[in-house]
Amino acid sequence: MSQSLAAFRQGRSAELRDLAKEHLQHDLSQKERDLLKSAGSKVSTHATIGSLAGLGLGIYCAYRLRSMRMAYFNAFRAMEKPVEVKFADGNKLAPSKWGDTATYFFFSVGGLFLGGELGFLTGSASATRTITKDPNAKERIEKAFKSYRIDVMKRQIQQLEKKSTFEHLLRS
Repeated sequence: MSQSLAAFRQGRSAELRDLAKEHLQHDLSQKERDLLKSAGSKVSTHATIGSLAGLGLGIYCAYRLRSMRMAYFNAFRAMEKPVEVKFADGNKLAPSKWGDTATYFFFSVGGLFLGGELGFLTGSASATRTITKDPNAKERIEKAFKSYRIDVMKRQIQQLEKKSTFEHLLRS
């Protein structure tokens, strides 16, 4: 049961990580490994900056929305008639702390998500440009990645051949 959720799987990721390190060491030169690390750090940096900018933008938008709502309610109350709006059940039309909290929360989460995704896209584009600057390095990296994928698929085939069909049906 613990293997059914990706978050709880342990052994497979360590095995694949070791295989990837092996391919990095044997298939690529130090310059190409540094190029990959640089590209990876660009993606991470862009995603972090995008997330922070999105979070800030979300909080700013929530603040602006709250201030507009407050101005609307204050203007509505300043009118001579009606003094207040009451619904049939006795509730008054007024901003609430729960509404303000929900506004700040959802705008912040939305901004964080949007900024993070945009940062990831720009970081990926920047990383791609970094890798494709040198055509020889790009070719060697692609070849190493293809070799890694072939090894991963071979290991998956070996694991599938080891399992019996009944056991395989129960765990799938």
